[in-house]
Amino acid sequence: MDKKIVGIRFQKVGKLYHFDATRNPALMPGDFAIVKTARGTQLGQVMGIIEDPSPPPRGTWKRIERIATANDLLLRQSYEKKELEAMIFCRAKASEHGYEGLKIVKAEFDFEGDNLLLLYNTEGEEEVKLNPISKEMKKEYPNIKIEFRRIGPRDVAKVIGGMGVCGLEARCCSTFLTEFSPISIKMAKAQGISLDPSEITGMCGRLRCCLIYEYEQYVVARKVLPKRGKKVVTPLGTGKVIDLNPLKETVIVRIEDQDRTRAEFMRHEIEPWNELEALRRKSEAPCDKHEGGGCDCGRAGKEKKN
Repeated sequence: MDKKIVGIRFQKVGKLYHFDATRNPALMPGDFAIVKTARGTQLGQVMGIIEDPSPPPRGTWKRIERIATANDLLLRQSYEKKELEAMIFCRAKASEHGYEGLKIVKAEFDFEGDNLLLLYNTEGEEEVKLNPISKEMKKEYPNIKIEFRRIGPRDVAKVIGGMGVCGLEARCCSTFLTEFSPISIKMAKAQGISLDPSEITGMCGRLRCCLIYEYEQYVVARKVLPKRGKKVVTPLGTGKVIDLNPLKETVIVRIEDQDRTRAEFMRHEIEPWNELEALRRKSEAPCDKHEGGGCDCGRAGKEKKN
């Protein structure tokens, strides 16, 4: 019997985790299910059926416990209210104990309410001891396992949400990004983007995630397009490349013999001047074999020496 593997998401915009739904043939994308995870029992939504899943990293896939009921969804909603209360309480205790630069971002209960995870971030890189706050939380929630987990600035922005620096009403990380890709300054340089921090920094204080969206297209395009300053031959005459449009695969050329007219050309409409010039010189050069006969190259032979 073939296994039925499904992808389940526990957050609105979160990673997909694979589970074995072979014993739940009626489970379809959009349904909610109860599963066992390392963080306890969780309720997640089925996002799709994995047709050709890669082997699990170790052991086998965990099974779906059961399809969620309407009561399960109501219970999850009640815990969402408790999560807000726990987060507010934790923030208040952090303030009372004089923590500066500590941000309690979110509180998460597991499905059964036995585990409470508190996500936090700090301004500095050094570790912050949270023992005083942990003791306060354990007093308030004596029968619940309390865990603190530090997250990065990008994850903070993802959880909090809000408008992006580009003007979109919702940030990319809160809308569709399930994972964060490494971003480097060379991605901005390759795309000709200003290196002004205000131009390339997101609300999280890190390089914008969108710098990677078109980066590969720019890299590929720049390999086939001539560089700025190169001399090229166009339908309007010879000129120099003064600018590139990598996404359109076009170049802006200043034509030499037309009062320095600027014109835009597709990649296939231009030829490198140096290559054409090399071919011209070769065609005009005398042929070594022509003088002896038997050559049909059409080129002149060498002059005879006296």
